[in-house]
Amino acid sequence: MTGAEQPLNDRPEQQRPLPSLTLTGTGTSVGVPVIGCDCEVCRSDNPRNRRLRSGVLVRAPLGDFVIDASPDLREQLLRERVSAVHAAVFTHSHADHIMGLDDLRICGFRLQSAIKLLCEERVERQIRTSFNYAFETTEPSHRFAVPRFEFERIGLDSFSLLGLTIQPLRLMHGRLPILGFRINNIAFCTDVSQIPPESLDALHDLDVLIIDALRNHPHPTHFSVPQAVAMARQLNPRQTYLTHVSCRLDYDKTNERLPEGIELAWDGLRISL
Repeated sequence: MTGAEQPLNDRPEQQRPLPSLTLTGTGTSVGVPVIGCDCEVCRSDNPRNRRLRSGVLVRAPLGDFVIDASPDLREQLLRERVSAVHAAVFTHSHADHIMGLDDLRICGFRLQSAIKLLCEERVERQIRTSFNYAFETTEPSHRFAVPRFEFERIGLDSFSLLGLTIQPLRLMHGRLPILGFRINNIAFCTDVSQIPPESLDALHDLDVLIIDALRNHPHPTHFSVPQAVAMARQLNPRQTYLTHVSCRLDYDKTNERLPEGIELAWDGLRISL
């Protein structure tokens, strides 16, 4: 049993919540509302038009982990009342998916163990560069100064984490190869503009598909709403949620025109595992 498979609950006297996947953020890289934008969505009072940067919280049988670490991670974890995160799994290394990593520093000290960072080699290189102070060999000024992180390399083979089996999926984000993930019958595919045939095969028989849909018109590195709808029809999951959404999509108006079984996701959406 690896460290990532051991029970890591920092409050063992509390009963673990039922396994679930929560979308902690459903917005694009600049979030919604957007700084300096005066559009209808950015001025909206509808809470489902307020979108933090993309992220996922998974309450697994043996602990909690996140998929990506957005710049809004602290706010997201506080909202979900998470006491500690035991691991982080990464889709890719763009700023809106890694720059909240230091928010996990407190978790390593609370758990008295290193936080597992599961990612591909190219993502590890970028994290080591962006957070070089976390991996320096010099003595820190005090014991809370440096996060406790431990990398674990992943590829396209399935792996076990905190009592769940996770299947990575190759996706294309423009010309950048990234990862999506299937956990049980739920798939999370953010920042995608193309799904290779071998990954399509692994996306059938889904209960829930969570897929990128940035805006109505095409984008070079993201699915548009029509492209995401076409992909959902091809894969035929029981339910599809559109994520990584810009301020060009109003929650109510967009849902009114989407086909049955497809709707915009929202921050805090919780799906049972």
